[in-house]
Amino acid sequence: MKGDDDSISRRELLKRAGAAAFVPVGALVSVARPFQGRDAAVAREPLETLTAAEADTLEAVCARLIPTDANGPGAAEARAAHYIDRALGGALKSSRQAYASGLAALDAFASSSRGARFAALAPADQDRVLQDVAAGAVPGLPNGTFFNLVRTHTIEGTFGDPYYGGNAGFVGWDLIGYPGVRTIVNADEQRLGAAAKPNHKSAYDYGMFKKA
Repeated sequence: MKGDDDSISRRELLKRAGAAAFVPVGALVSVARPFQGRDAAVAREPLETLTAAEADTLEAVCARLIPTDANGPGAAEARAAHYIDRALGGALKSSRQAYASGLAALDAFASSSRGARFAALAPADQDRVLQDVAAGAVPGLPNGTFFNLVRTHTIEGTFGDPYYGGNAGFVGWDLIGYPGVRTIVNADEQRLGAAAKPNHKSAYDYGMFKKA
């Protein structure tokens, strides 16, 4: 998180981590296209678990972990923070207190060390704060545990099935070249090196998968 080159390297690492966690091996295809950005800011959905202040901080953290850049959209467009907010009321409920105390400690450190809450800092300062969090150098956030927790959930929210509240518009799957769940694959799509056209379907668009 030291500069543009490091940001690109971090993006590549997270793309691979997302692919390994959520995409069957062999389903990836090479994608190389410039990202033109979006015309308007990404709208926030009604909060389900987090407070408004917590959501501001979390969205800023997610946006730095998987940043929007020339390679494509990032966690902000994928609405990874919305996935986390929603999951903290359900599957990730056991992590709710960790987020409450962790985000508060992160904001307090940002204010004391950089002069403003995390969401108000410049990207370079945000990266330096996150480096300190990852290194366990922030009071109340030892051993990088909170950083690893948020990073894991940000990857889930960026590359997971959209049904769970993240990967909005399938931007995460498009970023790594995952064409989506298929129950039928034709002969052309099975050819070595063939690039399957994205179908932009959730697994739960198929009746054979039960919603969890």
